[in-house]
Amino acid sequence: MIRTLAISGLAAASLFGGAGAANAQSGELVFYCAADEGICRLLSESFQRETGINVLMTRKSSGETYAQLKAEEGQPRGDVWWGGTGDPHLQAAQEGLTSVYQSPMLEELQDWAVRQAETADYRTVGVYAGALGFGYNADLIDPASPDAPKCWADLLNEAYRDEIQVANPNSSGTAYTLLATLVQIMGEDEAFEYLAALDDNISQYTSSGSAPIRAAGTGESSIGIVFMHDAVAQAVQGSPIQTVAPCEGTGYEVGSMSLIEGGPNPENARIFYDWVLTPEAQELGAQANSFQVPSNVNAQTPPESPNLDEIELIDYDFALYGSSDERARLLARWDSEIGAR
Repeated sequence: MIRTLAISGLAAASLFGGAGAANAQSGELVFYCAADEGICRLLSESFQRETGINVLMTRKSSGETYAQLKAEEGQPRGDVWWGGTGDPHLQAAQEGLTSVYQSPMLEELQDWAVRQAETADYRTVGVYAGALGFGYNADLIDPASPDAPKCWADLLNEAYRDEIQVANPNSSGTAYTLLATLVQIMGEDEAFEYLAALDDNISQYTSSGSAPIRAAGTGESSIGIVFMHDAVAQAVQGSPIQTVAPCEGTGYEVGSMSLIEGGPNPENARIFYDWVLTPEAQELGAQANSFQVPSNVNAQTPPESPNLDEIELIDYDFALYGSSDERARLLARWDSEIGAR
């Protein structure tokens, strides 16, 4: 499923140089970032240094960023939305909150990134990919034990009562990906039965998708349900985290980027859009402990990143679960059956 396109004749370095030539540019870029603070700041600072364009960055989770775009509809304050799971980007595209743009960098992108653009009629594009899973604190759960969790089903073990954290799918793209993944693996009614049983073991529903693994890393909880690259990031930083790809299979995200319809600085937004799709910009992620798989085929994937070819990935239906009606329906059911418990 995760395959690459042939590399085109367009040299990424030349486009990066073109962005660099934008030093003559001026003005601002209002940047909504829905990834971890570290990569958001690094991209902002690097782009500003490269182009001379002043970047005003706001960091929120993907669900919160979508809600902000919706609230600002008709009078947008932002120019570009980078990062976060693709589902809310697709919903925003369907609702006309984002703009059509076909970057010259498209020919250098992985085919899953291009498919994301095609699904949205080029109102979004894939910038990275990452598989869903969980991580646990190896000081609290012995990895050598036969009872160490390896599957989604294992998280229902009563030994983990109040020991698991996961985000709220209304605010977090990570948690919405979990919801949509379980529906696709189990069937909808069975998935909600599973989530109701899992709720007994949940100590907190966080607003941020990566917060649960940070809590597991400090021992506040034992297990965090997150994208696997977020678990790897905690391990790289010294936390005793074991990363798990669930045995039943799992979903994945295509982290996306969209230009905001009617944004105040459209030219600068397109400069950023093209720049952030270059190998040089995508390779900045490792410096910020962001271990997603980059979308440019010429960008080096960090060696610490989970190998997507070795993970049992489901055939995630991005078009369906990124649609406004389906996303709203599933979130309403989650609120009624899980959030209200």
